[in-house]
Formats: sequence, structure tokens, C-alpha cells
Amino acid sequence: MLLILAEYLGQYQKAFLVFQYLTLRGILAAGTALAISLLVGPVMIRRLNYYQVGQAVRDDGPKSHLSKSGTPTMGGALILVAIAIASLLWGDLGNAYLWIAILVTAVFGAVGWVDDYRKVVERDSRGLPARWKYLWQSVAGLGAALYLYFAFDTPVTTQLFIPFFKDFAWSMGPLFVLLAYFVIVGASNAVNLTDGLDGLAILPTVMVGTALGIIAYLTGHVDFSRYLHIPYVAGSGELAVFCGAIAGAGLGFLWFNTYPAQVFMGDVGALALGAALGTVAVITRHEIVFFIMGGIFVLETVSVILQVASFKLTGRRIFRMAPIHHHFELKGWPEPRVIVRFWIITVMLVLFGLATLKLR
Repeated sequence: MLLILAEYLGQYQKAFLVFQYLTLRGILAAGTALAISLLVGPVMIRRLNYYQVGQAVRDDGPKSHLSKSGTPTMGGALILVAIAIASLLWGDLGNAYLWIAILVTAVFGAVGWVDDYRKVVERDSRGLPARWKYLWQSVAGLGAALYLYFAFDTPVTTQLFIPFFKDFAWSMGPLFVLLAYFVIVGASNAVNLTDGLDGLAILPTVMVGTALGIIAYLTGHVDFSRYLHIPYVAGSGELAVFCGAIAGAGLGFLWFNTYPAQVFMGDVGALALGAALGTVAVITRHEIVFFIMGGIFVLETVSVILQVASFKLTGRRIFRMAPIHHHFELKGWPEPRVIVRFWIITVMLVLFGLATLKLR
């Protein structure tokens, strides 16, 4: 929106043309989203407390979590609003990739909103039934995958690229739809599973989102993509603005979500942010790098799958509790220790993921 204004004013004052630079707009989007989160956050927390929109805590979990009962949730709505405003203000509104990312995030956020609303407002412990939640996630994920497959008819948009192999590109054809669907829906649920401790999910989301923003900028730049031997996806660079908004909104939310949390993001934030990251990874053709950088999300998901499979097949549990962050808590690790160590792991995984761009 502001890009259009800047281009118009640039006809009269050349200084306004600086806003055409993606890097600057990405930084401004991050700053805008951060400011919105910090300014609106206290007001939102007060309103959530007033309406008693509090988190329910499981009795079978770590006993230290019982003190979290009643902490305001659904704070992820603030993140989504900040992302949307910042992206629309500083993004190129004529870019289809930007709109896809925003719309997918909004739809997954709506699914999470309904689930949270039924749990904390209507006091329905089941929330949105799992089959309905998965149905609407599938509709959004499959819709995005099909649109990307049919609307962007170029070979690179449906090829699978493997890190460390600069000359390998597998043309997936219709299988692209299946891959994109699983990446978007899988990432959404993985972030949701990770969101169990104060700040545990949001900072890895910020770090992975920032890295994906860098990747989006590089894949959307013909010279950088040729130099690094990574796919050139025309127009994908605009997602750097979207990722900047994710980073800014996430950091602003972390201000209130850090231990001990004043607010939780709830499903409305976790489902949407995971889908947003997955969508960017699919568009930029870096699904495997995303898998590496989001290793904590993968670990949390695999721990749940193994726990359920083991219990159903053998009647025994592998972990004391799943997702795995609760396992470490029940082993005696203080909550801040679990959180910070998972953050450190994410930093290393993100750096390794970025290193794969050069090691080809």
C-alpha cells in the first residue's frame, strides 16, 4: 500500500524511490509489526483478563504448569493482525505470492480461533473436533497447493531441490500438490505441538521465519540465485516482507510470552504461523532446508507419533510425556532450561540450513 504511494511520490521526489528496495521494506515490515505488537499487547491482555479468556491446564502434566491456569490465551490473534497490517502496508499488493501467504495464514488462523473460542469461551473442553479441524486445514492446504500448481506454470515451481546437490532437480509434476499439502498442514500442526512452554514456539518461529525471508530474497533475485545455484522463483522475493512481518510480530509477542508468560498464543497463532512458514518454504522451493531449520518442530511431532504408536502397539510409552518438552520437564529440568536449550538448538539448525545455500 505504502509502496504505491512511494512510487507515486517518487515522480516528484527521487528520495521516495528508496522504498522500492526489498531489504528496506522487509526491515520496515518487521519494525511495524513489532510496534503494533508492543503497543496493542498490554491492551489485549487486559481485555482477555477482563473477559476471563484463560488457558485450561491438564492435571496429568508437570505440576509446575498448574500455576499457569487462567493465563490469557488467544494472543496469537495479535500476531496475525500485526503480520497482516505490516505485510499490506509494505508489500507489493500486485504480488500473488504475498496474497497466497497472507490468505493461507488467515484461514489457518480462523480454524485455530474457532478451536480456542470453543475451549475458553464456550468452556467446551473438546474445542473444535479433530476431524473438523483437520478437514478445514486440509481444505486450506490443498487449495493453496492446487493454486500454486496450476497458476504458476513454470518448471522450477514444481521441482524438488536437494541441498548439497546443485545440479539435481526432480520434476514432481502432480506430486508437487501432495508435497505442498503435507508441508503446509504438517508445519501448522508441528508448531502447534511445540507451543507448550512459555516462548518455546514463538522464538524458533521468528528465527526460521527470518531465515526463510533471506531465502525468499535470494530466490527472487536472478543474480543471487544463479550465483548460489538455487532455484530462481520470479516474484518470491516479496515474501521477504511477509517474513519480516512474522519476525517483528513474533518478537513483539515474545515480550509478553516470555517466562513467566502473561499471555499464550493459542491455536489461533500456532496453527497460522506454522502454515505461514510452510507456505513460504513451498513457494521458495526450499522444503528440505525448512525441514532442517525447523528441526525442533520436527522433533516435537516425531515424539508424539512415536509415543502414540508405541502405546498402541506395545502398551508402553517411550517418553514420560509427549510432546518431548514435557518429557524433559518430568525428568527434572526447570522450564526455562528446556526453553533456552531448545532455542539454542534452533539457532544452530537455522545456521546450518543457511549454510546449505552455499555448500552446493
